[in-house]
Amino acid sequence: MIDRSFQYGDRIQLTDAKGKLYSITLTKGAEWHTHKGMLKHDDLFGLPEGSIVKTNGELKFQIFRPLLSDYVLSMPRGATIVYPKDSAMILGVADVKPACRVLEAGAGSGALSISILRAVGSDGYLHSFEAREDFAEIARTNVQSYFGESPQNWKLDIGALQERKFEAEYDRVILDMLAPWECVEIASQALVPGGVFLCYVATTTQLSRVAEAIKESGNFTEPESSETIVRGWHHEGLAVRPRHRMIGHTGFLTFARRMAPGVPVLQRRRRPSKGSYDLSD
Repeated sequence: MIDRSFQYGDRIQLTDAKGKLYSITLTKGAEWHTHKGMLKHDDLFGLPEGSIVKTNGELKFQIFRPLLSDYVLSMPRGATIVYPKDSAMILGVADVKPACRVLEAGAGSGALSISILRAVGSDGYLHSFEAREDFAEIARTNVQSYFGESPQNWKLDIGALQERKFEAEYDRVILDMLAPWECVEIASQALVPGGVFLCYVATTTQLSRVAEAIKESGNFTEPESSETIVRGWHHEGLAVRPRHRMIGHTGFLTFARRMAPGVPVLQRRRRPSKGSYDLSD
């Protein structure tokens, strides 16, 4: 049986009876103080996950190693993070898998970078871009804190993606930035034939502009767009109902695949709805 007991240096998540989460790094000789007593880190050393501990003031906590979603929601941030529900969809829709080579722009606070690095594994590679140096430093710190070191298969560059040139060397291009339509041509240069281009945007205006830019480029399949809405449920005996609060709209995903160079995209046959375009178009 594998020993999964807590060791010094482990990150530990403590949850109280109200469901409130706290996170600490187990440190020899340290103490963690609450409004009702304190816990000695040494008393948590060697305990298995799923144990119950209590402060000297009788306040109880259950302890586990934090999941990725727990870490992301509690880590320091500069830019708004990509929430776990969207990270999961991005990895699934873009088919990010072991050994993939991924180009990412808009590293932000590093939440999506962590998810991608976990998905591509040690045989994959992630090249991230962040325009702002302060955001890049936060992303670097969060990624290093999560993995315990800076992953060898991760490169973080500071600067605008629009200023770079690429050859067809990436399997996936994922953009989380204000104007991804400015990088459609760069994405087509960077992607291998069959590679996936995915944009994460917040507004319908951005969604429209990036979708039209993808269509106009002629280098990608017809773009497909979606959003993910997560609704929790309350269940207490026979009292089963949706929760009053939910994680509604956070962003849109727009997905397309790189055509082979020089091959025209197969146009979809559809009748545009009234009002789709201006009369001048």
